[in-house]
Amino acid sequence: MGKGFFQVPTAFNEPIKGYAPGSPEREAVLEQYKVYFNDNVDVPMYIGSEEVRTGNTKPMSPPHDHKHIVGTYHTASKENVQSAIDNCLASRDAWANLTWEQRAAIFLKAAELIAGPYRAKINAATMIAQSKNIHQAEIDAACELIDFLRFNVEYMSQIYTEQPDSAEGIWNRVEYRPLEGFIYAITPFNFTAIAGNLPASAAMMGNVVVWKPSDSQIFSAKVIVDIFKEAGLPDGVINVVYGDPVMITDTVLASPDFAGLHFTGSTHVFKELWKQIGNNIHTYKTYPKIVGETGGKDFILAHPTANTKQVATAISRGAFEFQGQKCSAASRVYLPKSTSKEILEYVKADIESFNKPGSPEDMSNFITAVIHEGSFDKLVKYINQAKEDENAEIYAGGGFDKSKGYFIEPTVILTTDPKYTTMETELFGPVVTVYVYDDKDWSETLQLIDQTSEYALTGAVLSQDRYAIDEATKALQNCAGNFYINDKPTGAVVGQQPFGGARASGTNDKAGSAQNLLRWVSPRLIKETFVTPVDYRYPFLG
Repeated sequence: MGKGFFQVPTAFNEPIKGYAPGSPEREAVLEQYKVYFNDNVDVPMYIGSEEVRTGNTKPMSPPHDHKHIVGTYHTASKENVQSAIDNCLASRDAWANLTWEQRAAIFLKAAELIAGPYRAKINAATMIAQSKNIHQAEIDAACELIDFLRFNVEYMSQIYTEQPDSAEGIWNRVEYRPLEGFIYAITPFNFTAIAGNLPASAAMMGNVVVWKPSDSQIFSAKVIVDIFKEAGLPDGVINVVYGDPVMITDTVLASPDFAGLHFTGSTHVFKELWKQIGNNIHTYKTYPKIVGETGGKDFILAHPTANTKQVATAISRGAFEFQGQKCSAASRVYLPKSTSKEILEYVKADIESFNKPGSPEDMSNFITAVIHEGSFDKLVKYINQAKEDENAEIYAGGGFDKSKGYFIEPTVILTTDPKYTTMETELFGPVVTVYVYDDKDWSETLQLIDQTSEYALTGAVLSQDRYAIDEATKALQNCAGNFYINDKPTGAVVGQQPFGGARASGTNDKAGSAQNLLRWVSPRLIKETFVTPVDYRYPFLG
């Protein structure tokens, strides 16, 4: 504990900048965007104190301009992955024994670097790598990552102060040790903040990490590495590797020192990882911690009393912001027959007011590109199928073009089948499916929502009837780990709405909360007796 019980700076949510025309933040990010877009960066792996360049490189291109190359990254061999593991283990003792306030200071400094000199850099990189418009980049790459770092430090200090009671003559205390071994962090393309938080939250608690970012996010992941390095994170604490996910994972999970998995990605991959860890369980020195946030088939439910314009806005924002590529994005909607026509007309008007999908450099664009060709082709398949099926129709949108960028028009599918494939299947794109229910079937529709999807991540109900809200809150308690009343199902804020879901959506360990940090420690109880007994006899023996 060092030489004092230290009070950390009070965490607060980073204010979101507006990027209005002529504002200094808008000019700064556009200038940085041009620098990154016209440069050709060479991204190494970061293993121990070395920047590792293997010569086995892959190009990086913006999804909205996929023929343009902004850089290359180097991919790992099995030997590189083993070196990352070895560097973790070599660094572990020094990092684990560093007093907690020194670890805290590194990540607090990282937060301030993002808020200041790195803000335009991390936002511009996210705009290029993930085709986020400036608002989506700002709330993710800047604000949410800053919030993760600040609030996790506060949660860490709260955890350390949680101590047991002591009785007369004894002193009980708990120390929150890092896990014995190393953590494997696998991060997704869609949130730069998640990419930074998964390795950082484990490291903050004294762990060492092998981090594999998504191939589609490496451009902005490099900025995270730059920030952590400038903040003073010691070499070897977070080791970064890229490349073949199967080879990297097989090498990591074969290590006896593997101690935990911090994962965000697809449900199928997470289940396969869980199975692989189980199959290797006799290899490990300890039972690994497994934390994952995976897929979603998130819903919006409107009650007949709901304000129609509010419902439409919840759909337009919840389904189409960042092209629907959020785990929390609305992808199935249940509308009452009495107001469905009005709501759908509002949504169509919103879609028609969007500019044609284009580059995030043009800040009049609300919609940009989906992440890669595989995602584009998958979405096109479902859109074309809906055009042919008798029980579905394209109500709005339905266009697509990948000649320059992977552009999918925001699309509304209207179905008469509540179990239609796009009501059940996670699409991860700007496609939402709407089912219209009879007003009298409100209660039955609640059961339908609960039983339709294997996922249980987010959901929203909109109503002006408090009895209906109460009924929905109870009936839908197991199908959404984050449940929103009179709001869209996206936009969780660190420190306000801890995020995560159960069922096929993950382990619900709530990123952005103390619950998540507790998974990365192994508590040790220490009992000290001040006057030790010298006679085994108890009073009952007479």
